[in-house]
Amino acid sequence: MEEKNYFVHESSYIDDDVQIGPGTKVWHFSHIQRGARIGANCSLGQNVNVGNNVKIGNGVRIQNNVSLYEGVEVEDNVFCGPSCVFTNVTTPRAHFPVHGIYARTLIREGASLGANCTVVCGHTVGRSALIAAGAVVTKDVPDYALMAGVPARRIGWVCECGKRLGGSLTCDCGRRYEEQGDTLRKVE
Repeated sequence: MEEKNYFVHESSYIDDDVQIGPGTKVWHFSHIQRGARIGANCSLGQNVNVGNNVKIGNGVRIQNNVSLYEGVEVEDNVFCGPSCVFTNVTTPRAHFPVHGIYARTLIREGASLGANCTVVCGHTVGRSALIAAGAVVTKDVPDYALMAGVPARRIGWVCECGKRLGGSLTCDCGRRYEEQGDTLRKVE
């Protein structure tokens, strides 16, 4: 029998054919469904549901009451705030089921999703982007974008470290950026 090198609270359910990386913690009343792949050193809070075949990278923090449905992929070091919402069907109808055809949603490395925000399926949230609490993402989000509102719109840029960038696009941490049209690029 393989020794597990991760923690799962006794109140949680882990289906067959699930991979959980070393150092990961799955807290109270959570459910990890068949085919899910969770990386190393993640933390899944209370009442988290990870749907079938969902992929979660390393170092991801998923706070309480989040459901990641089939079709969602989360890259490394993403933060999902409490009760943030993902969808996976663009036109849901109870009497017209989609039978496993789900829109893909990608959350890129280092992005942060605020409490109670919603990411409508079929979109990508860019690297190190910051989605404000309660925002509703209805289109792709560029890398480093600060998004707020309903629907979410870009209200600024953020550094990889999470601080809001001023007009010089240079952060207190020393990282520098430059705008290229509607995108931001880190200057190496």
